[in-house]
This record gives sequence, structure tokens and C-alpha cells, in this order.
Amino acid sequence: MMHRTAARRFSERWAAFREGLTEYYAGPYRQTLARERRDEDDLFTLVVLGEALGVPDPAAYYSAELMPMLAEDFHAWHRRMGMPRSPLDQMSCC
Repeated sequence: MMHRTAARRFSERWAAFREGLTEYYAGPYRQTLARERRDEDDLFTLVVLGEALGVPDPAAYYSAELMPMLAEDFHAWHRRMGMPRSPLDQMSCC
């Protein structure tokens, strides 16, 4: 019984140590990585909605099915892009 308790304590300490190391090394870069991820998401949204915004898109047939996935984040996206109102007639969120 004592052996299992000691093994469990060691396992918990080891997990805490790993989490501490992860925080130490990844913590300073978390905001930078989040910003890069947001920029990639913004570019993806622009590519998918490009045809609706008047930019010719050779892959519009394939990207049209992705538009419903972007609908819930569309308002935040067009505000970040500096557009106070929705630029699309068919998608009004404001």
C-alpha cells in the first residue's frame, strides 16, 4: 500500500514539474503565437470570403462550403479589419 502512495505522489510531482517547465519555456511566446494564429485565421477568412468581397477566386467552388463555418466569427473579423459594418450584403451581423 505504501509503495502505491509513493508512486502516485512521485507521478503528481513529475506532472507538476513538466507543467512548470512548459510554462517556463512556452509562456513568454504564448501571446506571439496567439497573434500569429489570429493573423492566419484572418487571412483564411479573407481567402474564403474573397469572392463575396469582389476579389476573383479560382477556388471559389471549394471555398463556398466553408462560409458557414466562418459565420460566427465574421463580426469580430470585419471589426478587426477596420470595417465598422458588414461588407457583405448577404451577411449582415451589425
